[in-house]
Amino acid sequence: MRYELYYWPSSQGRGEYVRLALEEAGAEYVDVARRRGGEDRMIRLMEGRAIKTPPFAPPYLRAGNLWIAQTANILLYLGGRHGLAPRDEGGRLWAHQLQLAIADLVHELHNTHHPISVNLNHVDQIPESRRFAADFTRHRIPKFLGYFERALQSNRAGRGEHLIGARTSYPDLSLFQTVAALRFGFPNAMRRIERECPRVAALHDRVAGRPRISAYLESERRLPFIADAGVFRHYGYLDAK
Repeated sequence: MRYELYYWPSSQGRGEYVRLALEEAGAEYVDVARRRGGEDRMIRLMEGRAIKTPPFAPPYLRAGNLWIAQTANILLYLGGRHGLAPRDEGGRLWAHQLQLAIADLVHELHNTHHPISVNLNHVDQIPESRRFAADFTRHRIPKFLGYFERALQSNRAGRGEHLIGARTSYPDLSLFQTVAALRFGFPNAMRRIERECPRVAALHDRVAGRPRISAYLESERRLPFIADAGVFRHYGYLDAK
């Protein structure tokens, strides 16, 4: 099946989680909005009536006659279809649960630069961003990454190298992306925090070294992080030393 991925063309954002799963699966896909006229088409589809189950926002995926939106929901589908999730119901739910925890972390990460409203520019909420980011780096990142550290440690089948079972799953890929984003946005804080989460840090490096992921990271398909745009940003004054 040739998939159609719809996401904003200039930044990694939440669409990157879907791209990583598609790349690891070796699936054929089109990043629609990165093609000429693709972004307009993405918006028209989202705001029109052509889709019976319309998405609220990108990313969304077309898989044959299916239109699937919301990152965790897309990955739930791809995970089962491409061997990136357990086959049993309990395992699938555990993978989905981990992905939803990652979604919570990404939401809070976004709020470090837009704590009041997405309708305001970052420069209009810098004092609030400073306060939010201070709490995020001091308390929330350690809490989230500590949770994933414990999940890795408790997975005996994976010997602490995978979140689920003995093979790579889509939550592994998503945790890699989240750690990469946190390192970009908060390098000072992450140097401290990662000392307490060695398994999480090792998982990041292991995923980056997987053949298909490594090839993707070195290709033009992998968009760069942008300091002042998108979900994942870096403002030095928000990253306490």
